[in-house]
Amino acid sequence: MNQQLKIILDFIQQSENLSEEERTSLIKATKDVEKALTISEFKLERTEKVKRTTAILLEETIEELEQKRKAIEETNTALQQSLEDLKATQSQLIQQEKLASLGQLTAGIAHEIKNPLNFVNNFSELSVELIEETKDELSSISDQLSAEDREKVEEAVEILHDIEMNLRKIHEHGSRADSIVKSMLEHSRGGTGKLEATDLNALVKEYVNLCFHGMRASKNPINVDLQFEPDENIGEVPLIAEDFSRVIVNLSNNAFDAMREKANCKDLQGFENLGGLDAYHPKLTIRTHQQNSGISVEIEDNGPGIPEEIKDKIMQPFFTTKKGIEGTGLGLSITNDIVKAHGGQLDIKTEKGNGSVFVISLPNSESRI
Repeated sequence: MNQQLKIILDFIQQSENLSEEERTSLIKATKDVEKALTISEFKLERTEKVKRTTAILLEETIEELEQKRKAIEETNTALQQSLEDLKATQSQLIQQEKLASLGQLTAGIAHEIKNPLNFVNNFSELSVELIEETKDELSSISDQLSAEDREKVEEAVEILHDIEMNLRKIHEHGSRADSIVKSMLEHSRGGTGKLEATDLNALVKEYVNLCFHGMRASKNPINVDLQFEPDENIGEVPLIAEDFSRVIVNLSNNAFDAMREKANCKDLQGFENLGGLDAYHPKLTIRTHQQNSGISVEIEDNGPGIPEEIKDKIMQPFFTTKKGIEGTGLGLSITNDIVKAHGGQLDIKTEKGNGSVFVISLPNSESRI
């Protein structure tokens, strides 16, 4: 019994001022209150137990829902990654298929063009030789002719000279067309088409050195400081080695050509920060990096840089800044296609007067195998 009710009950029982009927009535009322209070305490205790049980169940439910939410998020992330990998693989396959189809078409067109082109080049060259022989023959007999005939011979020689110049122009442009056709044929052949484990650092160094010695053996060699900064953490990388070597060759040759142009430049305007061309020392730096997102290869030169107005055009087919028959305009276009076929990206960082950096970014091996 509640202590306070017990005190009240004792007081009622001991009180002499109450009649027996009043005492009995009060005792009964007190016991009813006690009973109601006991029931209320029981209900309250039961309610507390229910609340505690509900709180525990609610906490467990929240924890379970949180675990499910995390599991759903992880599943969504995995699905998103799978979708991105699938899109990248699809894009890579489409690019390779385009290259294969383009290669077949290019090879057919190039072969069809090459035969008449050889005819034009060979006969223009032969015609120049015949004209030179004719001019020599006319010169040798001019002394035996009369003044009137000598004048006619001189007119004929002038006409032959004009024809010779035209033929030389035909041969010059024919030679450029021939170099374009050769580039198209080279592009159409492609490699094995299979990704094979390749020592990236060794491949890059080998072909940069090959281009360097080729440049040194050319008719316009320059001294270039070669710097290799390989990331030794890069092991074997899945590549189509024959194709990827073309990327290195094209970018290296372009760098050497740009630095030669700057070294031979007679106009110092635009190179004020060098303090004169005597202070210019061509330098080619090759870097490789292993990153979380993949692998990068940087080819940096300190040439004249690329003007901003043509930066977005240089990867377009047949766009070239080289004069005469020196460039076909296919090198960077082919290079970009090969990098894309490897699932990668080719970016250009350049500053006019201070050189350019070509950055090849390749995804991690797992996304390309």
